[in-house]
Amino acid sequence: MPRENFDREISAVSNDLLILGGMVDKAIESSMIALKNMDNQLAKDIIFQDDFIDRKQIDIEERCNNLIATQQPMASDLRTLISIIHIGVELERMGDYAEGIAKIAIQMGKEGPLKPLIDIPAMADISRDMLSKSLDSLVNRDLIAARNVLKQDDEVDQLYQRVFQELLGMMNADADVIKRATYLLWVAHDLERVADRATNVSERVIYLITGKLEN
Repeated sequence: MPRENFDREISAVSNDLLILGGMVDKAIESSMIALKNMDNQLAKDIIFQDDFIDRKQIDIEERCNNLIATQQPMASDLRTLISIIHIGVELERMGDYAEGIAKIAIQMGKEGPLKPLIDIPAMADISRDMLSKSLDSLVNRDLIAARNVLKQDDEVDQLYQRVFQELLGMMNADADVIKRATYLLWVAHDLERVADRATNVSERVIYLITGKLEN
C-alpha cells in the first residue's frame, strides 16, 4: 500500500475512534437522564444502542489488525495502531457502564433514587470531561493535557468515597433502604470505573507520544 493510502487509512480509523467516543459520551449522558427522570424508554434505548458501540469497537480493532498484518508498520505508526486498539477497548467498556446504569434505572422502577442526586451527577460530569479531554489530547498529541486528565481521577474517587460512606450510613440506620441504596452504589461504582477508563485512555495517549507507559 502506498504511504499516502496508508496514512489515509490511519486517519480514517482514527476518526472512527472519535465517533465511537462520541457515542459513548452520549450513552453516559443519556443514562444519567434516564436515572434522574426514571425514563424507562430512554434506558431501553441506551441498552439497544450498546450493540452499535460494540460493533463499532470491533470494526476499529479489525481494521487496525489488518493494517498491522498487511503493512507491517514500524515505530510510530505501529504505536498509533496499537494505541487505537487499546483506546477502542476502553471506550467500549465505558459504554458497558452506561448500559449498566440504564439497567439500574429500569430496576429502580417507579421508586426513584433513594436520595437527591448531587454527587453522582457530579461524578458523571467529571468523568465525561475526562473522556472528552483524553480524546482531545489524542487528536492534538498533547502530553500536558493527557497528564492533567490523570489528576482529575482523584476528584471522582473522592466523590465516590463520599457517596459510599453516605449510603453505607443510610443502610446501617435503616435496613429497609438497603436495596435502593445498593442501586445507587452500583451507579457510583460504574461512574468511578468510567473515570478509570478515561485515565487509561490518557495513559495510552502518553504512551503514543513518548513510547513509555505512565501509571
